[in-house]
Amino acid sequence: MIPESQLSDLPSTMLKKDFAAVPLAQTTDDLVKILLTLELASHSEKLLLKKEQLIAKVQKDETDRSSVEVRVAILTARIRNYQEHLQKHHKDKANKRRMLMAIDTRKKLLKNLRLVRYDAFENVCQQLGITYTFPPEYYRRITRRWLAKKAFCIKVFKEKQKQKAEKKKLKMEQTVAAAETQ
Repeated sequence: MIPESQLSDLPSTMLKKDFAAVPLAQTTDDLVKILLTLELASHSEKLLLKKEQLIAKVQKDETDRSSVEVRVAILTARIRNYQEHLQKHHKDKANKRRMLMAIDTRKKLLKNLRLVRYDAFENVCQQLGITYTFPPEYYRRITRRWLAKKAFCIKVFKEKQKQKAEKKKLKMEQTVAAAETQ
């Protein structure tokens, strides 16, 4: 099963980015319209249009190009393109590395946005369809030695808890016996 592309929601009758604002492009004959639409557009032209759509969802005004929200939208479009590429070419390590670097950059931007302006953070995540997961408390490389040590520590802790419970029970019995003798 091949997952759906991020570019599949772009209609093939939509005009390319450069020709969308030209009024003459709307009135030309069918052959020229086909050349100006996304039907014969290259992948990079479609990506450019998709990136512009994502930017339009989160930008504050028409000239906004450098805010954190717009940078997150640009990175999101790039990450989704890398994901599609890696599904077809799973051995492409260079693009995998670029995707991971873009994910890290987006994660840093989202973390900063979450701490500074939470309402904008929620809006960006909702508009772009991003699920933000919190980083773990600490990173620990799991080795066999560490697992054995942790299991041993848990075993010792449980044994100590049993001893404490027995001691407490014994003390309780002694206080009950002392109370009965008086």
